[in-house]
Amino acid sequence: MSKNILMVVTNHTKLTEGKSTGIWLSEFGEAYIEFKKKGYSITVASPLGGVSTPDPGSVDENTSQEILDTEKYLKDTVKLDDVSYDSFDAIFLPGGHGAMFDLPENKKLQELLRDFYEADKIVAAVCHGPAGLVGATLSNGQPLVAGKRVNAFTDKEEEQTGLEPVLPFLLESKIRDLGAIFVAAPNWTTHYEIDGNLITGQNPQSTIAVAKAVIETLG
Repeated sequence: MSKNILMVVTNHTKLTEGKSTGIWLSEFGEAYIEFKKKGYSITVASPLGGVSTPDPGSVDENTSQEILDTEKYLKDTVKLDDVSYDSFDAIFLPGGHGAMFDLPENKKLQELLRDFYEADKIVAAVCHGPAGLVGATLSNGQPLVAGKRVNAFTDKEEEQTGLEPVLPFLLESKIRDLGAIFVAAPNWTTHYEIDGNLITGQNPQSTIAVAKAVIETLG
């Protein structure tokens, strides 16, 4: 039986005056390609529906054609409000700084994450994608990440981007504040954590590892 994956992407495009953001294309594309290779059915959704724009910094002369080709799946995303968790086996949140702005407060995403998690379905996120987890609580009122081993873009990595001043919060710090057991690896190294059905990865370098962990967990 083919598995169904829900990929949730950001619509946010403005970082600060004159500086754009969006989704980090490789984090979307690498995961999309891994899931497609397994024959999975993939639905791409966003808070507003419509276009999810790649962060200009995520595309350069080294970006492979295969990754560039996945941008077409970001042109007409489904609106999150039109999505139900029972149609899917896993939810995957790629990052990009845009995710820091529109995913944390999205009520529908919070509901979906709770429903996926409590139905023992896979909840996965990479880099800034775990920003989507910070507003999610379980039915008992506890933060979804509380007491869990979690990984995400680290404060030290963020320091190197120089973007701290324009972000709404620091992701590692926020996740720690919610009571998670944050497990950091050295900057820019591939690292992910699995805690039950929660799978989280640290940075763009970790995307394929997280996608493969999702595939392995789905069996």
